[in-house]
Amino acid sequence: MSRSDPKTLVSTDWLADNLGAADLRILDASWYLPTQDRDPKAEFDAAHIPGARFFNIDDVSDSNSDLPHMAPPVEKFMSRMRALGVGDGHRVVVYDGAGLFSAARVWWLFRHMGNTNIAVLDGGLPKWVAEGRHTESTPPTIRDRHMTAIRNADLVRDVTQVALASKLNQAEIVDARAAERFRGDAPEPRQGLRAGHIPNSKNVPFTTLLNDDKTMKTTAELKAVFESAGVDLSRPIITSCGSGVTAAVLSLALEVIGHRDHSLYDGSWTEWGSYSDLKVEQG
Repeated sequence: MSRSDPKTLVSTDWLADNLGAADLRILDASWYLPTQDRDPKAEFDAAHIPGARFFNIDDVSDSNSDLPHMAPPVEKFMSRMRALGVGDGHRVVVYDGAGLFSAARVWWLFRHMGNTNIAVLDGGLPKWVAEGRHTESTPPTIRDRHMTAIRNADLVRDVTQVALASKLNQAEIVDARAAERFRGDAPEPRQGLRAGHIPNSKNVPFTTLLNDDKTMKTTAELKAVFESAGVDLSRPIITSCGSGVTAAVLSLALEVIGHRDHSLYDGSWTEWGSYSDLKVEQG
């Protein structure tokens, strides 16, 4: 399925057709778990989509938080984007080296900062390369550009808000982690975390939203995946995962199917699983 929606997903064909546009900015937002033993910056330096700039998810984050890659203050986000030459009036396309994984986190972060003219490259760098399209190792030429950012608090939830939503059943809480981790059958990759899930949450592993080539499934298929997991799509939805990265894949899918009332639990299981006074369910 070929998509060309500049607010959610764009196809490799769309990006190839628009590659030379003066107002287009391309970001490589590759990020991997330590267990994957991949260096995203080294891979970017070796080969990236022409004109792309590297977006460091761990750097563009709240350095005052003990939790990984939490959303940064507005001022820091604007400063980092200025240094990347991404500013007002730009159309942004973000991709990653896994297909559709960490790029969705940056899509969500831009929207959280009030910048909605951003889309994810469907299938990412693997699809681009598989189609024989050109990559380069040349560093991009960057000129500072001013960006205006206004934080949209509706798109994020903190632990207090999620605990209340869980207790009072105020929203559907949907967890993007693998089923084994959700049930508590598999250990968490981060030490010191309890196993299981937030009470009253549902499990939609982010991989179930993707095709074999890591592109996103059709709208009808996406709806069916959510509904088969028991998610009521007429209600507000809070997405969650291990550390706020793949939760954004769920958020992106919800946006694709037209579900606008969604927010992301930024601390996710790294935060919830570390607090002994918060209830945990298993099974």
